[in-house]
Amino acid sequence: FFFFFIHFNDSFHNFAPINFIYRIMSTIKTILEPERTIPVKDEVDILVVGGGPAGIMAARAAAESGLKVMLIESRGYVGGNLTLGLPILGYLGRKGNQVVEGLPQMLIDRLRARGKASEHKPCKNHVSLTIIDSEEVKDVALEMLEDVGVKILFYVFCSDVIKEGNDVKGVIIESKEGREAILAKTVIDCTGDGDVAFRAGVECHKGDADGGMQPPTLMFCMRGVNVQELRDAIVNRPEEFDMDVMPTEQFKSGPFIVVGFRKKIEEAREKGYSIPVARTILITGLADDEIWVNMSRVCGVDSTNPTSYTDGEITARMQNDEIERYLRDFIPGFEHAWRDKVAAFMGIRESRVIKGKYVLTADDILSCRKFEDAVGVASYPVDIHHSHGDDCTMMWCPDCYDLPYRMLVPEKVENLLVAGRCASMTHEAMASARVMSTCMVMGEAAGRAAKIAVEEGVPVSKVNVEAVREDLRENGAYLRD
Repeated sequence: FFFFFIHFNDSFHNFAPINFIYRIMSTIKTILEPERTIPVKDEVDILVVGGGPAGIMAARAAAESGLKVMLIESRGYVGGNLTLGLPILGYLGRKGNQVVEGLPQMLIDRLRARGKASEHKPCKNHVSLTIIDSEEVKDVALEMLEDVGVKILFYVFCSDVIKEGNDVKGVIIESKEGREAILAKTVIDCTGDGDVAFRAGVECHKGDADGGMQPPTLMFCMRGVNVQELRDAIVNRPEEFDMDVMPTEQFKSGPFIVVGFRKKIEEAREKGYSIPVARTILITGLADDEIWVNMSRVCGVDSTNPTSYTDGEITARMQNDEIERYLRDFIPGFEHAWRDKVAAFMGIRESRVIKGKYVLTADDILSCRKFEDAVGVASYPVDIHHSHGDDCTMMWCPDCYDLPYRMLVPEKVENLLVAGRCASMTHEAMASARVMSTCMVMGEAAGRAAKIAVEEGVPVSKVNVEAVREDLRENGAYLRD
């Protein structure tokens, strides 16, 4: 552990070459890093770490009233999983009403104005799906941040946290300029992996009781697909092209997601094809001949371990070669298709989650529970991709469920909120709340709470939640009565 001392002066010594001291402890080789002065790069009211779905909404919400807000991101663009070719699931509830509005809907409205997003289509398996352009979303999300003056810094990693007692005071970043500090009155962790919370000493967990986590997928896009031929096969030959849950009417028009074709995978395996999943998962794009493929599966990947993550990326790429061959040989409409592009990184379904003031459970979801401190609503089913094997389990609630503010608040660390799939949830609950619509809802709530806490001079753990709920409503968010 490093101990950081904040120097409020205007000049800092240039970094000098470090003479590392090597020592051997048992069989582990380590180095002792000398103490050094860390320059303060910036001081802000609210710092958002991570520019994915939750981070975009958190930064936009926090900055709308003029506070100094900064967002840092390790990649060269914002969007995170929104850029992978995935549809956004869960804007609608099980009863067909829209339960995700506010800033997440602003994103869709701006994309639609450019012809780069579909309508919200009800879906029996996924409640609803919304198709977006994976490239256009980068620009639209960036504009949403720049409109309200969010300061953005790409190509930096959060490597440590600055604390005074239990209070987070900022983070240490790493880049090609070296180590620097960013000070903030409140920090919002939207990293997906809970990186800030973990380094701040918040209790974190991974996976199920045995540590098993849902495996990731490396998405890829096929073009030149005869989508109408695919539709016709599903509608007219359901005994051959079987669906898990969805009725054939789902495929007659509009965007769709295929989850099925188990018989085709069995047939391919009998002929020597190596397919890592039990079901074929295909998603229409915005172009008439575009299909995104969600079928690679690398069990045992831990996105907080770079060696594991690297091995997973390499394995997924090899899996996708075989999946592409399977599609051309067994699935109607793919005979003359080609692979157009591959997502920039694997979509991680699960890694760290924090222990917060409240831990959301599967029972909360399946019982459609309401909370007095609700700051959002979600409807996606509990969708657990098994940590071992090739299948998944899905459980649906009859309506929708509330997201309590307390699940964003760490149990013991102050001046920190955590939004997105690393918020406080059990393994089963995370399998529902991990989807992008829900992460955006949590992000907006965290941003508005942080804004109110800074304006009123109180810790985020003590913020007036009714004021947060009122701010959400005034800005178009959906909350149940």
